Amino acid sequence: MKRRILFICGSMNQTTQMHEISEHLGEYECAFSPYYVHGFDEILRNLGLIEFTIAGNKLVDRCRKYLLKNGLPIDYRGKKAPYDLVVTCSDVYIQKNIRHNRIVLVQEGVTDPENIMFKLVKRFGCLPLWFAGNAMTGLSDAYQVFCVASEGYRDFFIKKGVRSEKILVTGIPNFDNCRRYCTNAFPYRHYALACTSSLRVTLKSENRKAFIQRAVKIAGRRQLIFKLHPSENVKRATQEIRQHAPEAMVFTTGSAEEMIANCDVLITQFSSTALVGLALGKKTYSDFDLDELLRLTPVQNGSAALNIAKVCQRLLDDL
Repeated sequence: MKRRILFICGSMNQTTQMHEISEHLGEYECAFSPYYVHGFDEILRNLGLIEFTIAGNKLVDRCRKYLLKNGLPIDYRGKKAPYDLVVTCSDVYIQKNIRHNRIVLVQEGVTDPENIMFKLVKRFGCLPLWFAGNAMTGLSDAYQVFCVASEGYRDFFIKKGVRSEKILVTGIPNFDNCRRYCTNAFPYRHYALACTSSLRVTLKSENRKAFIQRAVKIAGRRQLIFKLHPSENVKRATQEIRQHAPEAMVFTTGSAEEMIANCDVLITQFSSTALVGLALGKKTYSDFDLDELLRLTPVQNGSAALNIAKVCQRLLDDL
C-alpha cells in the first residue's frame, strides 16, 4: 500500500505552499486539511471567537474552496487516519491526533515580533504557544524537521530556542523564485505599493491612519496603490484610504507578489511581502529592521518545494 501523507494547510500562502510540495510526492497518497483545533478551542471556533487565527471559519472556508478548485483530496481534521507523515504549516498548535506522527514543519514567512505575550509564554510553560501568535513558530519541538527559508532564518530560530539539529535550510516555495513574478499581466508600472497587514484582524494594535499618511509621503508624485491583506475588513479599510489618500488606487484581490514586481517602492508593516520586495531589489519600507530582513531573505533556489519533498521522502524511507 502507498504511504500516506496529511498536509495541514492554513492561510492562502500556507495552503499554496503545501500544494506545491505535494506535487513532488505523487507516488504517495496525499490528503489535505484546512487548519483545525480540538476541545475547548473548537467550541471557540464554532462560536466565531477565533476568527483572527488560521483555524477561524473565514480562512478555513477559503482554504477549502482552494482545495476543491484544484481537485485536491480533502480530509478535514485528518479523520481518515492513520497517516505515515504529517506536513504542517504551523506548530503553535499541535493537533492531538497528530502528536504521535512524524511531522515536517514548513516556515510560512516572517514571524510576529516578540512582544509581551511571547515573553510570558516562554516563561510560563502552562500557556499555549498560540497565545503569542506565530512568534512562537518552531518552539513546540513536536516535529522531526523544520524547513526554513534561509541560513539567516536558521540562525534566527536557533536564537529563539529551536534545536539546531532539527532545522534544514530548504527555502520556502512561495519565496524561492521571486523573479517569476516579474512576468505578469498587472497593467500598472512604476508606482508606490502599500501592502496592508492583518494586525487588527489578529487583535494587535495598529495606527492605520499613520500608515496611510506615511505611504502618501513616501509615494510623493508616484501613483500610490494599496493592496489589502486578504483578511482585511474591506469596507473599513477602503473607507480609511479614501479619507486619507483619496487619489490612491485600492486592490482587494490579485497577486501582491506581481504587484510588487511592477512597483518602484514597497511600503509594508509586519508583512512577508517585504521579503519579496527585498528579493527583487525594490526600495522597501518595513516596520521590521531592514538590515535583519536582508539577512533573513529567503534563498532564491527555485527548488524549495522539491527540497522539502525530499525531506518527506527520507522520513518515509526510514519507517
